[in-house]
Amino acid sequence: MKAPALAAALAVAALASAPTFAQDLIARQGNDSVRLSDASCKSELVLGRLEAGQHEEFHSATAVFQGQNFVACWRAMGNVAFLVYEDGDQGVIPLQELKPELST
Repeated sequence: MKAPALAAALAVAALASAPTFAQDLIARQGNDSVRLSDASCKSELVLGRLEAGQHEEFHSATAVFQGQNFVACWRAMGNVAFLVYEDGDQGVIPLQELKPELST
């Protein structure tokens, strides 16, 4: 029981301490998904909602909810990814739910 919990904690710590990754990370729930990229946030709508000193901390993200596409930006905060969407909505995703995107 402790080994899987320790492995998950180490994976989360590695992701939080080193935000650079080679491919997108994705969380899925049914047909809904959130994709996090290491690219810097480029959305002027999201950046306009953040304090100027926070812009460098946020990365690009996209989401699909109920068949609709949304643009967001994210940053790691502890053991969650904090997202800010262009419409002002906000959300969190536990980092442990994110998986590298599988290539087909």
